[in-house]
Amino acid sequence: MNADKVLDAKGMACPMPIVKTKKAMNELQSGQVLEVHVTDKGANADLTAWSASGGHELLDTQGEGGIMKFWIKKG
Repeated sequence: MNADKVLDAKGMACPMPIVKTKKAMNELQSGQVLEVHVTDKGANADLTAWSASGGHELLDTQGEGGIMKFWIKKG
């Protein structure tokens, strides 16, 4: 999936992946896609809830080798 920006939040513990995601999303225009890479196990629930509460669309989630990837479209 194509992303307009990639955020590497691997190795960060909660709440840093959300903090970094929010900052990165503020730099995007509405409709652009942010790809987020995380290793924190709680990030799945956190990013899903954060996306919905912020009016963004979680397009896809994939995991491989302990790394979760999220594609979030800015609302």
